[in-house]
Amino acid sequence: MEVYFKRKLIPRKNVNEEALSIIIFDEVQFCPRARAAIKYLVADRRFDYIETGSLISIKMNVKNIMLPSEEHALEMSPMDFEEFLWAMDDEMMMPFIQKHFTKRMPMGTLHRKAMDYFRKYLIVGGMPQAVAKFVATADFKKVDEVKRDILALYRNDIMKYAERQEMKVTAIFDEIPGQLQKHEKKFKLNALNDKARMRNYSEAFFWLTNAKIINCCYNSTVPSIGLILNEQRTTMKCYMGDTGLLISHAFDETDIVSEDLYKKLMFDKLEVNEGMLVENIVAQMLHASGHKLYFYSNSSKTSREDRMEIDFLIAKAKTTSRHNISPIEVKSGKNYTLSSLKKCIAKYSNQLATPYLLHNGELKEENGILFLPLYMTPLL
Repeated sequence: MEVYFKRKLIPRKNVNEEALSIIIFDEVQFCPRARAAIKYLVADRRFDYIETGSLISIKMNVKNIMLPSEEHALEMSPMDFEEFLWAMDDEMMMPFIQKHFTKRMPMGTLHRKAMDYFRKYLIVGGMPQAVAKFVATADFKKVDEVKRDILALYRNDIMKYAERQEMKVTAIFDEIPGQLQKHEKKFKLNALNDKARMRNYSEAFFWLTNAKIINCCYNSTVPSIGLILNEQRTTMKCYMGDTGLLISHAFDETDIVSEDLYKKLMFDKLEVNEGMLVENIVAQMLHASGHKLYFYSNSSKTSREDRMEIDFLIAKAKTTSRHNISPIEVKSGKNYTLSSLKKCIAKYSNQLATPYLLHNGELKEENGILFLPLYMTPLL
């Protein structure tokens, strides 16, 4: 190996020493036997190893091999907002945002600059190839070409790996933008087929989730600790795993999204419902921060006070006897109401931690609600 790659490999001297050489098995799914051999290479202890590859095909290509227990899996998400800032050669903005979030102080004159970064992140997304193209060219049209190539790869993977579920998976994938532009954004199965039922489509949703193409957000029937215990899996929202890809997926009347449309997105001048993009990026950022996605919906026909829609629910890191769940509302425009959030606070005050409203404006506290600029979402 040293002769072939013209690189000297330096073995560790003892088991407690950091590895001085790391060997990477790229696209390991194409050589399952090499993956199985990791067991013996790790036992040798001289070097450390990284295996990389497509999650879908890695899980498919396991026939006739013993999966090594020595593997420690790290599932990669799209680049988060802080990583996007690093790519933009700015290592100071996120610590500055963190400082103001911690002290609950407005950002002042740098709010506009942070929002400018955020809107670029919303448009470009977090796929490394798309981010690299934007850093190199600052050309949204060229970035769109990269994103469309990725979407084409998604479709190819669906046809190749979604065994006997290809049509259902494709139908869900194609329907995502249309479902997200609705006011409530819940995924309605009857949009796929009048007779569609979750029991028939659950495997297709699982495939897309497992492939990291979508982020599913489930209704929790009570906004209290143990959100998963009150999970209603038949009522869900289906977000794209990457918002940049959602834009290219949604506006596909022509082969390439026009530069004019991207400029309207950049300057918040888009005439269509931008709420779906902002809610999708919040879901993406919450997921990247380690949150499982839940929302709260009560469509009561008997009580107006019980009728409410809360975009997201997140749990505190430390569980207490009460005040564990934070309701989150997401607003993309300047004019909005807080009726659902206020109803939720009034009805479930004992269960709730800090209520948040994520918006384009500055940080402020008002009537027990913490208003946060959208770029602070990763800090929740």
